[in-house]
Order: sequence, then structure tokens, then C-alpha cells
Amino acid sequence: MPTLFSWEFAADPYPAYAWLREHAPVHRTRLPSGVDAWLVTRYADARQALADQRLSKNPAHHDESAHAKGKTGIPGERKAELMTHLLNIDPPDHTRLRRLVSKAFTPRRVAEFAPRVQELTDRLIDGFAARGSADLIHEFAFPLPIYAICDLLGVPREDQDDFRDWAGMMIRHGGGPRGGVARSVKKMRTYLAELIHRKRDALGDDLISGLIRASDHGEHLTENEAAAMAFILLFAGFETTVNLIGNGVYALLRNPEQRERLQTSLAAGERGLLQTGVEELLRYDGPVELATWRFATEPLTIGGRRIAPGDPVLVVLAAADRDPERFAEPDTLDLSRGDNQHLGYGHGIHYCLGAPLARLEGQAALATLLTRLPDIRLAADPADLRWRGGLIMRGLRTLPVEFTAHSN
Repeated sequence: MPTLFSWEFAADPYPAYAWLREHAPVHRTRLPSGVDAWLVTRYADARQALADQRLSKNPAHHDESAHAKGKTGIPGERKAELMTHLLNIDPPDHTRLRRLVSKAFTPRRVAEFAPRVQELTDRLIDGFAARGSADLIHEFAFPLPIYAICDLLGVPREDQDDFRDWAGMMIRHGGGPRGGVARSVKKMRTYLAELIHRKRDALGDDLISGLIRASDHGEHLTENEAAAMAFILLFAGFETTVNLIGNGVYALLRNPEQRERLQTSLAAGERGLLQTGVEELLRYDGPVELATWRFATEPLTIGGRRIAPGDPVLVVLAAADRDPERFAEPDTLDLSRGDNQHLGYGHGIHYCLGAPLARLEGQAALATLLTRLPDIRLAADPADLRWRGGLIMRGLRTLPVEFTAHSN
């Protein structure tokens, strides 16, 4: 039985997940937080579990003490009264709240946002192109989705750097003390409440204005729900994209023949390989290692194992997306892979609402980097790179690169 959740495991969890898929596909284990949970690792079981209505997202169904419940979500969200968001609720509330925000993420709305994402992408690269080196996490993958989601929510430009600082605290404390994260969550909660009040007097075309309009038109969105919704869109919408870009660039730098294919395709003005490539990068080393918490509301069976009411269930997306029963040569990166029904954005009613925006940001980031910095290369030994601790997300702390410096 391989050791789970060590630093060595974090660097490359895939061999351990392969062992679990084969020998213990639904496995009960004690997590670093002290909570016992079931890990689901095979693709067929994972897909079934993600869509199973008997697995609730509501932490109230957890069978452990209130003390342990604080260990299963985002640090500080309970105290900050930010629990009523899409990752923690079930139908019918989930259906109602999701309907309200889904309008902001239609393909049309996201397409309208594309020029702004491209402008942000270019501006960030301008900031380091003349230097010949950069840390792609802190200077590129991290600020891009933060500024994009702030624009989408309607956070004024002059406040966006505060948001960047709070979000940075959340990321930096990935495996460290939860207190730092909780403080950032509280600051964000206070700010969002004030922003909702300010926007009532001057509604715009942004997402927070849309939430206020909806609640004013009888949709009964409480202020807590509006703040929680804005918070989770920020929280879920930025760290996933940081990791998509970071893990994606890293995978391309480690697979030079695939990276060359993509650069050739982009130079020819084609987009097809970029689109299938981003999906393959999501499958191969995606930003979300484990789907967010689920709790059994009644006895059920997954992969032949009996799950008791109140038991936490964690679907291991990283394991499912490398299941050889579903994907040919799953440990090989193939940017042109077809029929790529990966679970990187989830499945079922909790399928990632922001997937169109994440795809847009991932495609813009990779295409622009590879086009503007064609000889970009890793500036560190892969063995020296550190992955952020934490259970749900998978992402690098830093990604040092070098390239031929050029003025813009």
C-alpha cells in the first residue's frame, strides 16, 4: 500500500493512484486533517458518484462532530457566513442559485469577455518579457484569473490589488496554518458585503449587479447568498485556473515534442490543437486533484463497497482521468486526443459553471506564451519544484522559466 498525502506523493501522486485503482478502487483512509473518508479512483465509479443524488454536498450530513466539520470545507467560510454557496448545497436551493449565475457564463457572455482576457494576458507578459526570466505562477498564472474574475464580478479596478493580496494568502497557505486563509476569507466577506451595498445605487453590467437585480426581482437571493455566491465564484474561479495554466505549461515544457506540435499549429493560424490540447492538459495533470466533499445521506454501494450514511466521499479526479479502462495510454500526453470525456470539470449537476471561462483563459494564456516567448524553457530541476499542500487542488508553488529577452 503506497503512502498517501506525503510531500513525495504530492510531487507525483499518479503511481499511488494507479495502485489504488487496481487494488483498492474505493478505499477508506484517514486524511492529514484526521477526518476519515472514502477515496473513489476508477473512472466509472467516479462518474457515477459525481452524479449520485444520495451524495450530498451539504456538510450538515457529515456524521462527525462539529469540530471535524470545520475541517472539510474552505477555512473560515463557516464563521464568515459564506456557507450557502454552490459547492455546499443541494437542490432545490442549488438549482435556484445556479440558474441565477449561469447567465454570466453562457458561451456568448464569455466570448464577449475574450478581448479583455487577451489584453490582460499581453499586459502580464509585457511585465517580464524584457527580463528573460520569470516565475510563471506569481507573475502570470496567478494574476490573470484574479483580474479576470474581478472584472467579471464588477470589482472596481482600484480595489483589485486588495483582492489579489487576499487570494495570494489563500494560495500561499495551501498546506500551512488555516488561520491565514480564514483571515483572508473574512476580509473578502466584509469587502463583498460593502460592494453589494455600493452597487445597489449604481448597477452595472457585471455579475454582482446581476445578482442584486435578480434578488430585487423576487428571486429571493439573500445578501448572505449574494456574498457567498460572489465569494465562491472568485475562490473556485481563480485557483483552478492558476493551476490549469501552471500545470499546463509545466506539462508542455516536460513534453517538448507535444509543445512543438502546438507551436507549429499556432504559427499556422490553427486553433484546433489548442482546443483539444487544453482538454488533454486538464485530463493529464488537472488543477483539481479531488472533487470537493460529498456526504452519504443514506446507505449506498460504490465499486462494491458499502458506504454508510454520514460518510465523506472524495472522488479522485486525478486517478479517474488516468484510468486505462477509459483512456488509451493514459500516462501519455497527447494534445490531439479525441473522445476526451475527462472529469476535470466534474460531472452532473455540480459540473463546473465557469468551465467556458477557464477554457478561454487557458487557451489565451498558452497560445500567447508559446507565440510570444517561443524558446521558453524550465529554469529549475523538476525535482526541486514544490507542489502546494492541500487536499483538493493540485498546483505548483513556483514555475521558474527562462527565454530570450525582448522588448515589446
